[in-house]
Amino acid sequence: MNVKNYLSQAYWLDQRINNKLEQVANLRDMATKATASIHAERVSGTKQRSPMENAIVKIIDLEHDINNEIDKLIDLKREIVSVINKVQLPEHGILLELRYLNFKTWEEIADIMNFSWRNIHYVHSKALIAVEKSQLCMVLHSQPKI
Repeated sequence: MNVKNYLSQAYWLDQRINNKLEQVANLRDMATKATASIHAERVSGTKQRSPMENAIVKIIDLEHDINNEIDKLIDLKREIVSVINKVQLPEHGILLELRYLNFKTWEEIADIMNFSWRNIHYVHSKALIAVEKSQLCMVLHSQPKI
């Protein structure tokens, strides 16, 4: 996995969480629109769930998944912060944080940092190289010496 893909993981995980939150909202809408139906009492070995009960069970399961995904996102962001903190130039670190932790667009980053759009991409490529070098140094230093 290259540096850019590694740093982008948080964005995609955040998008997945947002999609699940939207699914929960849709299920809640459906659950509130469900109507009660009255049936004659049937004798059966298994209990049938009502549509509202089914929706509530799905909501609970989905919310559990969302909480797990949020925990993963927090851990991943901590890991990415520790990687970004190894970069020496402050402008590299700020750019990487704005892009990969705050999910800002290139235009927003250029505006915040008071750089041209073209210069932002140049600094971004240099920042990725800096991350790659810092990670390579960490790997080399962590390997046992023979």
